[in-house]
Amino acid sequence: MTAPWPYPRWIAHRGAGKLAPENTLAAFRLGAQHGYRMFECDAKLSSDGVVFLMHDATLDRTTNGVAALGSSASPTGGDHPWSTLAQLDAGGWHSRAYAGEPLPTLENLARYCIANGFFLNIEIKPTPGHDEATGRAVGALSARLWQGQAVPPLFSSFKPDALAGARATAPHIPRALLLDTLWDGWAAVAQQLDCVAIVCNHALWDAALVTQVHAAGMRALSYTVNDDWAAQRLIDLGTDGIITDRVDLFSPAAGG
Repeated sequence: MTAPWPYPRWIAHRGAGKLAPENTLAAFRLGAQHGYRMFECDAKLSSDGVVFLMHDATLDRTTNGVAALGSSASPTGGDHPWSTLAQLDAGGWHSRAYAGEPLPTLENLARYCIANGFFLNIEIKPTPGHDEATGRAVGALSARLWQGQAVPPLFSSFKPDALAGARATAPHIPRALLLDTLWDGWAAVAQQLDCVAIVCNHALWDAALVTQVHAAGMRALSYTVNDDWAAQRLIDLGTDGIITDRVDLFSPAAGG
């Protein structure tokens, strides 16, 4: 039997999908303006242990890191201290309107969400080779920031070791296993990690898989759903959560 689920169905991917520079506070504010109450973000560790928001392992796609730090500097975000990362432009790549938007820390975003009563799905996105350490750091920080809050964040990761690290430092914060393919043993790993949800590439869901996940006491969530037909298929299948870039297309209030 599945436990009560406090989170809304609709989740804004990286803040506001593609409408603003992903994983910046500007994106989360824009998602909120479109009526979203839950957001997904990506969290990783700086070289000096600060949890910050960025999807890629490298800096080149979503910051001016290469230009600012020089071609001889490491392109990997996790190789730099927060004092360096905090100075990068994480908005100019998207559009001139967002030029100068900084990388936020997870603490920045947490305080924004808590102050406004928003929900958060924190994808633990480790720099390669730092899976467990990143999970531990995200867990410890989240346990402190959400202490006393009625609804904690939802952790998710493609990396079981990251989820295990988060469980070690924040066992009370719920965990979800992310899947791009149904690799051998995924269900057993999810059970071993006491996961409350499976978050799949939306194309993987069918009636049998939804039944299997629900029968195991877990919820069924999907990424990244950007078309009406795909969203309706998932609603008809009885899934529980939809992560979308199209905050301008899907209305959370209308969609449940």
